[in-house]
Amino acid sequence: MAQSLPMTSSPQVKRFDWSNLGLRVASAVVLVPAALAAAWFGGWPYLVLIAIGVALLAIEWGGMSAPVSPTRVAAAVAAAVLIAVFVGYRGDFIWAWGAILLTAAGAAVVARGVAERPADAAFGVLYIAPAALCLVWLRSTNQGAWWTMMLFAATWAADIGAFAVGSTLKGPKLWPRFSPNKTWSGFIGGLAAAMGAGSLMAWISAFELNIWAAALIGLTVGLATMAGDLWESAIKRRFGVKDSGDLIPGHGGLLDRVDGLMFAVVVMAALRLANHWGWGH
Repeated sequence: MAQSLPMTSSPQVKRFDWSNLGLRVASAVVLVPAALAAAWFGGWPYLVLIAIGVALLAIEWGGMSAPVSPTRVAAAVAAAVLIAVFVGYRGDFIWAWGAILLTAAGAAVVARGVAERPADAAFGVLYIAPAALCLVWLRSTNQGAWWTMMLFAATWAADIGAFAVGSTLKGPKLWPRFSPNKTWSGFIGGLAAAMGAGSLMAWISAFELNIWAAALIGLTVGLATMAGDLWESAIKRRFGVKDSGDLIPGHGGLLDRVDGLMFAVVVMAALRLANHWGWGH
């Protein structure tokens, strides 16, 4: 019987390579406008963007969780998530959440015999599908375009603020066991940047939000972004990989770029639901 890799066997995470900063910026210049445009205009371009993202994330998940036979696991995870996404896009969100549970079980069955831990296929569905479905739902709500823009703004601000402040001030490590490069100074800087981004979005847009509620939303989304980043670091450590893939030049895999967003969008969807009930006006 194959034995699982011990958590201590994962490779050491290397420090940021300043030499590829230009490549990272170039990749962002291409990807960010495409994501913003699709989210702003919505409709089928937005659905296609999410579907492509789901497929790529599933491929990376298959490569990490079932390196001996990644294709079958990736296909099972992608199909399971996309079923829920398409059901949600039709407006049947209750059915879509139920579909996540059923298709996750189905992915585990498909992965039997080719994956060391078939349950990892189900976990991949439960990891990816809620974020994808929340992206669909958030955009479909009243002022959904602005809410999605706020999500992106707060998430990216948290990432950039954490990197900038942490690289400048350094100091004590946040959670060295799983992510040796992250610091408490970067954590605080990222939260401050996310709060600022939330407040700015409320100020420049037609949001029915007061600025203090927007700052609180930014803070909460920032916390979720940090949590998602740390969670993905723990997952990579479990699977014994340094990056989820090499899809994006200078950045690694897609999961390495959207790990924080995957947690943040679920939190933002909950906040949007609370706002629908009257909070934050």
